[in-house]
Amino acid sequence: MNEGEQTGLATMRDCWITGGASFDLAPTAWKTIADDASADEQERRLLAIAAQALDVALRPAAPKTLKRRPPLPRLALPMLPERLRPLSRAALKHAADARRKTRVVTLIASRGFVLHPMDWMPVASDQNSPDVYAPWIDWQASLDGERHAPQEKLTAENWDEFYPAARRIALAEMRRSEPASARLLVEAKASGEPAEARLALVELMRFGLNPEDAPFLKSLSADRSGKVRELAGRLLARLGEHGRSIDGGPDDAAAELAAFISEGKSGFIRRRSIYTPAKLKSPAQEKRRAELFETCNLVDLAARFSASEPEFIGAWQFGADNNADILIARMVAASGSDATVTHMADALVADGGKPALFVLHLTPRLDSRRKRALVRMILKQANYLNAINLAEGIDAGWLEWDDLSNGSALAALRSAVAGNDDAMRRGADDMLETIGFLATATTAAKLIDEVVAAGMPPAAPSLSVLGLNAALAEHQSRTDT
Repeated sequence: MNEGEQTGLATMRDCWITGGASFDLAPTAWKTIADDASADEQERRLLAIAAQALDVALRPAAPKTLKRRPPLPRLALPMLPERLRPLSRAALKHAADARRKTRVVTLIASRGFVLHPMDWMPVASDQNSPDVYAPWIDWQASLDGERHAPQEKLTAENWDEFYPAARRIALAEMRRSEPASARLLVEAKASGEPAEARLALVELMRFGLNPEDAPFLKSLSADRSGKVRELAGRLLARLGEHGRSIDGGPDDAAAELAAFISEGKSGFIRRRSIYTPAKLKSPAQEKRRAELFETCNLVDLAARFSASEPEFIGAWQFGADNNADILIARMVAASGSDATVTHMADALVADGGKPALFVLHLTPRLDSRRKRALVRMILKQANYLNAINLAEGIDAGWLEWDDLSNGSALAALRSAVAGNDDAMRRGADDMLETIGFLATATTAAKLIDEVVAAGMPPAAPSLSVLGLNAALAEHQSRTDT
């Protein structure tokens, strides 16, 4: 459509808006089509032509920057059945943040399905969604769409043919089965990657970390990225290696942190050392202590007291300073050896009570058995049930009905649902969402019946994950038969 026709069309439109006839204003070619009709038919024909012109001729052209994307890759698991999509959308809508949405996605993957891309898509930087979504993550990250990740084993030769997410998953798997081969690949290729990619590759060294990795990690002390140097130092600390000099000079951060800790003695016959957080005099000291706990490694701090890591953690007086307890737990999670992490977790869970909740900060380093033991311990105690929402990286779909009914959790949930305390109800909503992820399908169905009987509406959003969990099992059982 030329400029004159566009102007004529705009004039005709204005005429129709004001209720007038537009035949005399139409372009000559249009008049030819409507010339032999009545006045009303002329206007109808012109209106039909104008509608076609607006729908076709004036359609905005695609911007030149628009690029054609390759088809969305097919994933290794089947798509969630259409019947269950409304339930998954409800659960995703109720999930308040990306962490909770990932739990919904993980639950569905654990039952052998993936979500429809119109319901949920990972972002290009996503590193927490199930591995099955790696092709979609790489699809999101790619703009050229020309590369295709090969199906064969990752090697130095086909390194560039893998997209980042597929490469990360392949390397993580290789670190579990062939740690030395994976390390050699990282050594050969990481230096050529940008800082963020290099950091992600070095982070994979945590899988199968062993003393043979130490020379490579020490070589990273000269890396041009401060984040890579810091990460390498923490991984070395987990191997018991001191990442920095411990000369006690003014730049010795571990010595400065040690000054915030008091050493004492306990026991009448066999005097043993105990370590207690020193009393702080100002918020500035509190801030500095937190910074030091975050940047120092456990092995360096223990060395300041001439103690091994297990000796130092075993003598730490939990309960004297809540903030310091959280900081020391995070330090252990970041830089403690595997033996120290498991020793601390086992000892605190065995003791029970509030100090056991500090194990929540260790969950990224714990195996599944210990994570489940922690959850079961929390469910048995009435006072700290909300802490279960802080647990990270726990498997989906294993919590049995006995785990709920033998402790205080079920009674507390019934009481909160039936009561009038809004804060307790909100806490119950969060717990139901978390348990909806952890529970078996049978447990999920029973828990829905329990809380509905206690007064919760059957369509309450807080039951969405539980409902999805139970429905996934129903579909699976029908498919299996």
